[in-house]
Amino acid sequence: MVANVTQVRKIDSILIVDDSPLQRAHAAELCHQNGIDLIYQANNGVEALELLAMLKIAPSIIMVDLEMPGMDGVELIQNLQERNFQIPLLIASSREDSLITSVSTMIAALGQTLLGSLKKPLNPNQLTPILNNIDTHLSRPKQTHPEDIDKLTHDDLIHAIANGHIVPYFQPKVDVRTGMIKGVEALARWLHPERGMVGPDLFIPLAEESDHIIRLLTLSIAEQTIAQCAAWNNRNLHLTYAINLSPMLLNSGDFFHEITKLPELNGIQNQQITWEVTESSVVNNLATALGTLARLRLKGFGLSIDDYGTGFSSMQQLARIPFTELKIDRSFVNGACQQHNLAIILQSAIEMANRLGMSAVAEGVETLEDWRLLQRFGCDVGQGYFIARPMPAKDLFSWLKSHNQRLSELKYQDISR
Repeated sequence: MVANVTQVRKIDSILIVDDSPLQRAHAAELCHQNGIDLIYQANNGVEALELLAMLKIAPSIIMVDLEMPGMDGVELIQNLQERNFQIPLLIASSREDSLITSVSTMIAALGQTLLGSLKKPLNPNQLTPILNNIDTHLSRPKQTHPEDIDKLTHDDLIHAIANGHIVPYFQPKVDVRTGMIKGVEALARWLHPERGMVGPDLFIPLAEESDHIIRLLTLSIAEQTIAQCAAWNNRNLHLTYAINLSPMLLNSGDFFHEITKLPELNGIQNQQITWEVTESSVVNNLATALGTLARLRLKGFGLSIDDYGTGFSSMQQLARIPFTELKIDRSFVNGACQQHNLAIILQSAIEMANRLGMSAVAEGVETLEDWRLLQRFGCDVGQGYFIARPMPAKDLFSWLKSHNQRLSELKYQDISR
């Protein structure tokens, strides 16, 4: 059965699924304290599914206990996905962090929204920050389905590049200690005249099916970004600019010459540009790829290892490539303040970057609690929805004006004194 229940964006209701009446009552009281008036309760997964099938309007959130007789929390979550209940989830459990992390990863793989993980016994300090940041989760663009790629063609993509429909959006990167802006990452966005915004998860894989198209796309984004850098330099806004570099292009000597001449043509210094490459970028054609990266570094460009921690070759790559920046994947940042295992991995990555003389950049920062954790761990730069979403160039100065009013909140607070 496929549910036709519509999701409500406002936090006006919650379904608590827990086999303990005492735990359910305690959770309900905490929800009342946070302004949620309509509270549904279910004793187990079966009851929860029966209730959802009867409701005309789905609850805003479902809080799920993992350990329940009969249908446990994991099976319930899987059933929710199978029946197309796309309702944001909260995990509440007293089990070990590694188990909770596994379930969190499963939820992400199912394409569902996880608001957070709560350790039992629950307390207001856990629940309130999550509810206060729910808009961040609900306003994030939904994951697109791979089959939608078939609706776009190589010719569509070439036409879009040629006509300037694919443009860089800029996501700020800020100093973790002060909150001051340090740079931006250029992220390709396709402004389709009929489809609207086409996500990069659709058109980047399409572009990478062709050496020619990914070259055209990367050159276009690089040209637009470096031209924007020159324009902002003229307005006394001097930032660093991170541009993603496809691994497919590391073997092209001609492409190397094309990208390295762009800063000089626009009157900017190479040091303002950082090329981001993923961990797996130099696995194939190792000698040529390493040569290209070394030559980029010789010319003064920064090199960033992107999505650090998601590939098998991380340590080896750090040892043999002259990276200047280590970009820690969001999966180790988001929610790290609540998950001990994630916090340990995050701290280790930051300490390793510091010892190697690299800048540690954390992406996917979405809450003040994770921001404070990065400060305590000595991270250099943060990036994520807590700071700003990617935006068109025209919006950056208005964002800066409002962001500067937050600096007192973002500044590092040494609580040890």
